[in-house]
Amino acid sequence: RAARAARGPAARPAAREVAALAEAGDALVAAGGVSAIAALGVALVAADPAKRREQMASAAGGDEMESVKKYFNGTGFERWQKIYGETDEVNKVQLDIRNGHAVTIDKVLGWVDEEGGVQGGTFCDAGCGTGSLTVPLALRGARVAASDISQAMTEEAAKRFEAAAQGKDVPTPTFTAADLESITGTYDTVCCLDVMIHYPQDKADAMIKHLASMSKDRLILSFAPKTPYYTVLKRIGELFPGPSKATRAYLHAEADVERSLNEVGWKVVKREMTATQFYFSRLLEAVPAK
Repeated sequence: RAARAARGPAARPAAREVAALAEAGDALVAAGGVSAIAALGVALVAADPAKRREQMASAAGGDEMESVKKYFNGTGFERWQKIYGETDEVNKVQLDIRNGHAVTIDKVLGWVDEEGGVQGGTFCDAGCGTGSLTVPLALRGARVAASDISQAMTEEAAKRFEAAAQGKDVPTPTFTAADLESITGTYDTVCCLDVMIHYPQDKADAMIKHLASMSKDRLILSFAPKTPYYTVLKRIGELFPGPSKATRAYLHAEADVERSLNEVGWKVVKREMTATQFYFSRLLEAVPAK
């Protein structure tokens, strides 16, 4: 589960849709090396991906979040269930993403463990996916409210918890199919990993502030940082969408994320990064500035 060191001050992007970028980049490296990516990138930076996003939203009745929901209840669920599982039926890129995601999860668990553990604490895992973070938190004794826009994802997360918790006296998480805007409650810690990639900056600002309003002590976020290098990779990925990796991916400048936190009285106290060959994730922990 080792991750490579960062290439520059900003971390690389988060999980799900970055697979699309990764597989495209893999093909280009095989064909002509990193120089091929750089050369193609010059032509792609000026490209406008908005048309593709509009087409996908139109297919879901004009609602972009509904298109995300549809994806992760269908082909996206099938794809990410494998990536975040233990099956050997994954390719090189998918295996690398699995390992990179596991590193991010381990870093979050390491943070909460070194800050006193989770026993009896309340956690919101917003965008829980298949339960990669929810399950180990619950097994440590945390009371977790897990949610995801996809009903298929929450059902899979519940199954994985049941399997992992057999014979153990630990709290059972609650699993709810809901988007980030709909979740409510107050928790000691709110976590939201690999979800901001679905939100343009204006909606991401509102989402961050909403999540902060639900947390008493700590907010942990991961996101895809917006840099020239990752913008190039993103545009390359859009040339090779593929039916099973077809949602849009938004990158976010770290300064914008931190600004949103500051505006509601929170400050960043920890920063981390996970970078494997195809999985890139910037991780922040914020607390009330007081």
